[in-house]
Amino acid sequence: MQALILAAGMGKRLKDLTSDKTKCMVRVNGVTLIERMLGQLEKLDLERIVIVVGYKGEYLKSFIDSLGIRTPIVFVNNDIYDRTNNIYSLALAKEYLLEKDTLLFESDLIFEDDVLRLLLEDPRDTLALVDKYESWMNGTVVKLSDADEITAFIPGNKFVFEDIPQYYKTVNIYKFSKKFSQNQYVPFLESYLKALGNNEYYEQVLRVLTLLDNSWIRAKRIEGKKWYEIDDIQDLDIAASIFTESNDRLDKLQSRYGGYWRYPKLLDFCYLVNPYFPPRRMLSEIKANADKLIMNYPSGARVNALLAAKNFSVREEQIVVGNGAAELIKSIMENQAGNIGFIRPTFEEYPNRRRDSSDVVFEPANDDFSYNAEDLISYFGNKDITMLVLINPDNPTGNYIEKKEILRLAAWCQEKDIKFLLDESFVDFAVEKDSSLIQENILSQYDNLLVVKSISKSYGVPGLRLGVLASGDTKLIRQVKSDISIWNINSFAEFYMQIEEKYKKDYSEALELFKDTRNLFIQELEKISWIRVIPSQANYVMCELSGRYTAKEIATKLLSEYNILIKDLSEKLKGDRQFIRIAIRTREENAQLIKALGSL
Repeated sequence: MQALILAAGMGKRLKDLTSDKTKCMVRVNGVTLIERMLGQLEKLDLERIVIVVGYKGEYLKSFIDSLGIRTPIVFVNNDIYDRTNNIYSLALAKEYLLEKDTLLFESDLIFEDDVLRLLLEDPRDTLALVDKYESWMNGTVVKLSDADEITAFIPGNKFVFEDIPQYYKTVNIYKFSKKFSQNQYVPFLESYLKALGNNEYYEQVLRVLTLLDNSWIRAKRIEGKKWYEIDDIQDLDIAASIFTESNDRLDKLQSRYGGYWRYPKLLDFCYLVNPYFPPRRMLSEIKANADKLIMNYPSGARVNALLAAKNFSVREEQIVVGNGAAELIKSIMENQAGNIGFIRPTFEEYPNRRRDSSDVVFEPANDDFSYNAEDLISYFGNKDITMLVLINPDNPTGNYIEKKEILRLAAWCQEKDIKFLLDESFVDFAVEKDSSLIQENILSQYDNLLVVKSISKSYGVPGLRLGVLASGDTKLIRQVKSDISIWNINSFAEFYMQIEEKYKKDYSEALELFKDTRNLFIQELEKISWIRVIPSQANYVMCELSGRYTAKEIATKLLSEYNILIKDLSEKLKGDRQFIRIAIRTREENAQLIKALGSL
């Protein structure tokens, strides 16, 4: 058996990275794509490796010669690489296809060793590797029968989004038997070139072959193995986070601060959302209006404040809408003079947005990091602060103070002339009913009160980037409104606020389902001997570890072995005690995490 690698392309979408070298010489975590691929092929005891080169061909050949690959390598030159496509490159190597069974690769791929094992261990002699289609994938897709027959090759210009559940993406790795190349592929390749020219793709020939009753090629599903096709710098960045050492992968993923939809097999127990909202009907309504939402400007900040005022039953002058709560937090923190009181551990976005470090910090002196209103009044009573920041339920501990005690704190702060910033992004998950302070009468009574709420976290729509700030201090609200852009949210976020009221019953039902799920999840976590669950009324739980692993080690193992991402709290909670934070997701997803933790 031999390998054939197509490496003639220019890689223009990688821009400066390919100005002086070919695409397959780009490095992922310090190793070039071609070096990695040849190292993997070297282990297979192949008879030879055929490489079609073109752009920067002499430079590439010299580089490959320097790698010391023991398997014989044959180079084929595509001198008109800039005027042809990969069908021509493959045609230049057709004589080699006719001589041996062949593993065919494109050179811009990165994959784990098990991908080759899947291909070689399958007894079928002619295969196309495929993976379930995901949104990050580009290029040709196929449809399959239950018997792995390729029933259709679908190029990009024939892609139908409604058919996505039926689509598989070709991985651009194939196994061709010599007989298949001789009797089917090469004859059709030659005919296709004569009919349509050199500026086509070799997969078009496979598309024609699938129309034959006796086509020999079958699909091999990749079964969750890691691979990535690198076309641009974004692909390169993602590939670097997938194909890296375990510790580095965790750090690289966390440094992205989201965007995990680009990692379709990743289970995200790190970021905090509502697993049961929005309902499917609401998503369908948004999708049905996607065209006009994309093609039209959103309303300005004043109109969106009116929408938020309607949804939360407050006055327009009492509320401002943010591009996520983070935009509002930034505005408040950067414009607040004097010392600010914080409770730690906390959501670091608040202290991180301070212009100076003149803060006063309360740290609960108990194993659960729990506290109540009296604890805060006692601690901050003789402190010089201009604002007290409280997240309720707190992040990451899940500590909750009941509404009547929060109102006591608001009254105390008003008496002391202290602004009271309450972040109630997670309050809807608390057991207590009617727990929110975003109420017109409360805001009017306590004009020192500022209430922040992240729509992303409570309502499960983080991609919309929505948050609100409500206060009876209308002067402060006007100041924040003047601090943000007139078009600070997009049309999708505005439309969500426009239709949200219709789905209030669905939201209430989702919260009740969530609370039942949380109880069950905590019960299962408590069965694991080396985990101590800290009481929580949020959509996450903080856990103390007492086993053989540190929090970083647990997070690393879950990611590397189970593709599960959790929050390592080592940076928030210094010292010997080890803590993690786990988001609460659907019951099925929670069960996967419980199983993984149990295995450790």
